[in-house]
Amino acid sequence: MELNSNQIAELLPHRYPFALVDRISDYEPGQWARGIKCVSVNELFFCGHFPQEHVMPGVLILEALAQVGAVAILSLPENRGKIALFGGIKQARFKRKVIPGDVMDMECVLTGHRGKVGIGTCTAAVRGEVVCSAELIFAVSEE
Repeated sequence: MELNSNQIAELLPHRYPFALVDRISDYEPGQWARGIKCVSVNELFFCGHFPQEHVMPGVLILEALAQVGAVAILSLPENRGKIALFGGIKQARFKRKVIPGDVMDMECVLTGHRGKVGIGTCTAAVRGEVVCSAELIFAVSEE
């Protein structure tokens, strides 16, 4: 199943400039999701990070991965209308810079949950090369 930016906005509360997923290419509700982020020189964060050499901030790469994972968990019927909040970040590793013109392919596999808390194993890649991997912990909350 594929979701465009308007359909993603129906699931996630994020709006410009924090809507960081352009498309969900496939997903299985409650299990996993894959998405893309087309990085443009027009991104607001490039005004200050860094003006002399544009580099996408690592925290925003993690946020984009978290949004992909949020699609997987919030697409479950019982979680519609709720939000997924960060509970923690483990084992985050950055392997290379993400720059304008890159297309980040992202995946988040939900590996476990207990009650409202869950864990996702996430990876972002550009042209098949891993740029970031992390284990993200989230909590599903009422809006």
